[in-house]
Amino acid sequence: MNIDFQDNTQNMDKEIIDLLERLLQFAAEKENINEEAEISINFVTNKEIQEINRDYRGKDTPTDVISFAMQESVEGELEIIDEDMDIPETLGDIIISIEKAKEQAEEYNHSYERELGFLAVHGLLHLLGYDHMNEQDEKKMFARQEEILGEFGLER
Repeated sequence: MNIDFQDNTQNMDKEIIDLLERLLQFAAEKENINEEAEISINFVTNKEIQEINRDYRGKDTPTDVISFAMQESVEGELEIIDEDMDIPETLGDIIISIEKAKEQAEEYNHSYERELGFLAVHGLLHLLGYDHMNEQDEKKMFARQEEILGEFGLER
């Protein structure tokens, strides 16, 4: 899987980005994602994610992670089908507030790296269609997150 990291904050360490790259590649393998698939990970401030949350979700508060899946179809949208096209599959974008990640790492009493890993995997699973709108789906999604993080060795 091809991952494009964008650090709008200019505060991400190369070691953490490398860790997230390895974790997401591991998760991609576990989820049988095509190696040509593409995602982007954007690191932002609380202010930036609050604006995105307000504009796209109608919630005027900062949040930790937002995913924009490119493979979701919207009612009334035409589906483009051309199997002859040689274009990599774009799964979507994941936006992570590093300020919120630091706050939550402290709140949950685990490392900043663990929190960023959790948010990245959470975002990736959303791009793949996992959700937590009801209790059953939430249990499935959170169990899968913990399984991936545990097997990778990034536990609480």
